Amino acid sequence: MDNAKLTKILSQVEAFPSMPAAGAKLLALLEEPEVSVNEVEDILRYDPGLTANVLKLANSAYFGIPARIGSVKQAIVLLGLKRLIQLVIASCVGAVMNKSVPGYNIPPGNLWRHSIAVSIAAEALVKDKHNLDAEDFFTPALLHDIGKLVLGNFVKDDLNSIESITAKGIPFVVAENMILGTDHCKIGAKILGMWSFPTEIVNAVRWHHDPETSDDSTMQIDVVHLANLLCQTNATAPDSAGQSVELSTAVIERLGIEIAQFETISGKVAQWVSELADVLTFS
Repeated sequence: MDNAKLTKILSQVEAFPSMPAAGAKLLALLEEPEVSVNEVEDILRYDPGLTANVLKLANSAYFGIPARIGSVKQAIVLLGLKRLIQLVIASCVGAVMNKSVPGYNIPPGNLWRHSIAVSIAAEALVKDKHNLDAEDFFTPALLHDIGKLVLGNFVKDDLNSIESITAKGIPFVVAENMILGTDHCKIGAKILGMWSFPTEIVNAVRWHHDPETSDDSTMQIDVVHLANLLCQTNATAPDSAGQSVELSTAVIERLGIEIAQFETISGKVAQWVSELADVLTFS
């Protein structure tokens, strides 16, 4: 491992674009006990492009709202504040995540589609769990691979060395650590920490490949891990050879997921993604 290389990687994290102002302000509102519709409207009023993208998402078939949503206020009433903020975050990161990612052999659009698929799968996995709010899992699942945007060029430069390790049956994420001194999970967590995301979301991104290693096991970590694996078993996975995830049996036990349920969700994810992905191309 080259310390100079790691230093360069971390400098790229520091140079990574900040969350747009509207997104950052709305994210902070999640910590507030009471938030008014007017506060949200005031934040979005000065970013008409972001507002348009949010309403575009809100009207997708995936959310199943029969009436046309024409305003931020209506979106909050019909979808709720938490969902609206999720759509703002999706709109903020959509353009950058819709690009190709060197090193991981991910063509334009594939990382974004995979991220959406993992979000949808995560919600589906906990939909019938009465003690869990499915909406709590959308954002960490959406952002689980954001670290690849920084690490891609470094992986590309050292791909031969990384692949020589994965050829021995060692997981890609472990090979990243061995060659680069870090991996896309750690880098993604650093980006989200820089953006002031809640700790539970940062941890879900940090440990989504290795939930058993986390000192503080949470349902968000478990669900993102399982949803990511599920989406690597169908056509929603990015074209990235050698990056399979080993399923944690402890995660299956903790979540109480039946194999039949896992297979049913896996079969439907592609359909659900299509309902949302059609409106997820932002410039």
